[in-house]
Amino acid sequence: MIYYILRRLLLMIPTIIGIMAISFTIVQFAPGGPVERIIAQLQGHDQGATARFATAGAERLGGDSKYRGAQGLDPEFIAELERQFGFDKPVHERFFLMVRNYAQFDFGTSYYRDIAVTDLIIEKLPVSITLGLWTTLLTYLISIPLGIAKARRDGAAFDVWTSSIIVVGYAIPGFLFAVALIVLFAGGSYFDVFPLRGLVSENWASLPWPERILDYLWHIFLPVLALSIGGFATTTLLTKNSFLDEIRKQYVLTARAKGLEERRILYGHVFRNAMLIVVAGFPGAFIGAFFTGSLLIETIFSLDGLGLLSYESIINRDYPVVFASLYIFGLMGLVVTLISDLTYVWIDPRIDFEARD
Repeated sequence: MIYYILRRLLLMIPTIIGIMAISFTIVQFAPGGPVERIIAQLQGHDQGATARFATAGAERLGGDSKYRGAQGLDPEFIAELERQFGFDKPVHERFFLMVRNYAQFDFGTSYYRDIAVTDLIIEKLPVSITLGLWTTLLTYLISIPLGIAKARRDGAAFDVWTSSIIVVGYAIPGFLFAVALIVLFAGGSYFDVFPLRGLVSENWASLPWPERILDYLWHIFLPVLALSIGGFATTTLLTKNSFLDEIRKQYVLTARAKGLEERRILYGHVFRNAMLIVVAGFPGAFIGAFFTGSLLIETIFSLDGLGLLSYESIINRDYPVVFASLYIFGLMGLVVTLISDLTYVWIDPRIDFEARD
């Protein structure tokens, strides 16, 4: 197993380099980079009008320029902008410089926030960790026992009405459910029970530690609930179907014929085999809740996390933040996938990845 882990760790290097190379190549062809955006601002155009300005500027001023819309500006000023953003170097040199720095977790400085990208990410990390971790834990802690209970009562009234509830919950978009929670419980049209913004209260640091925990849970309850609602159906039904498939196998019938207790059969034999497919979905669920699924929730509940930061960085062409976020989430995805494989072995020691290789 040690050799398998080492191989997987070594394979992460070309994988993450490939991800960064593809993203870096795409960005080179994306219009409206940081230099063009500053030129548009200097020429009196709004940030969203860069593409329109490029064409209009070329028609109005004429001439030949590397950046359309830069006609009439001092070439030395344009060259200084390129040096400031690092665009004065060849493309391949910029890429390998980025790879070298990222290998040392040196992500540079944000173009527009005048702060180190590492410090910026650390500042936003608590919100994303909170949403991702609690959402994944809540989903699995509720869905797995519920799926097992539904498998044991397959076709009964409990199975029917719980399926109806989770399917309806799955059909409701998370952001719509979040808005409904705000209207109902966060000072909307009905009750004012939960806070609308922030991860903790302003006086959190001065509270006793039991009240700090309660204040923290009070603030995250609605966002985590809104983010979890869509995952209940998938994990619950996956658990139920996996357990039903195992319960109908011959070894379960044999165990029952020998007189073993149903609980021992279920958790001593069936659980280990049935949970493999559920564990397989953990990395995707965690990464999805950690980043992609949290963007709208962060916006609705005024939580300043990595999802919102990455989105704003893409809009503003803040490439150091964009590439750093991509690098961190790509690396995190690879590590969590490895952890998932190791969890397979922990649940079922019969699995041997080295023997498969």
